[in-house]
Amino acid sequence: MEVTDRAVVPDYCRQIETYLCQKNDGHLIRVTGPSFDLVSAWAEQGVPLKVALRGIDRYFERYYAKGRRRRPVRIDFCEADVLDLFDEWRRSTGLVRTDDSTSHGAAETPSRRGASLPGHLERALLRLTSARATGVLDAGFDDLLDRLAAELDASRGVRGARRQALVERLASLDHELIVRARAMLDEADLAALAREADEELTAFRSRMASEAFARAREAAMDRIVRERLRLPTIAFP
Repeated sequence: MEVTDRAVVPDYCRQIETYLCQKNDGHLIRVTGPSFDLVSAWAEQGVPLKVALRGIDRYFERYYAKGRRRRPVRIDFCEADVLDLFDEWRRSTGLVRTDDSTSHGAAETPSRRGASLPGHLERALLRLTSARATGVLDAGFDDLLDRLAAELDASRGVRGARRQALVERLASLDHELIVRARAMLDEADLAALAREADEELTAFRSRMASEAFARAREAAMDRIVRERLRLPTIAFP
């Protein structure tokens, strides 16, 4: 079922085409024919434009990592990355896609198979330490860094109920991190965040109850704060 007004689809496709040309160093890659149908489907599913652009970025990062470029990138090559990021965005905002529609509800739970709790905490601590060192976070976050370091020590070899208790503490620390990060922002910044979150959720707004939309909006704002400040996710996935 379509969730986007078809009147906005051509503009969505033009913006994707313009961005793709920029990523291809000005080489013109038209979004027409099957490629237009592909990008139109993204718009109709409600893929936010910024999510689609990040998906394109992700493909280019991997493409450049392979060495010297061999040919211009078509939008079709980016499809998997765009849809993967859309899945991540839906989970972060609490939106769940069923077979024939997109609805609100509990976020899908990704598999934990093969995930390393100590490794996850090491990466989170490294990013948080970097944010502190570069001045993104001030000295008021030092206590949170200390607590995260203590949880890293506690995570090694932990099992059963103790592990579950640790995972719950990490979720609490993650929530505290975002609440405190948002508290650093002034009213103008928060208003801008709210507008960006509203824009991301536009395609779903008419199909959501007011309470569900409010929850998704807050989750979207949290995600934007995390992304802009380059903060880690402390909660264990």
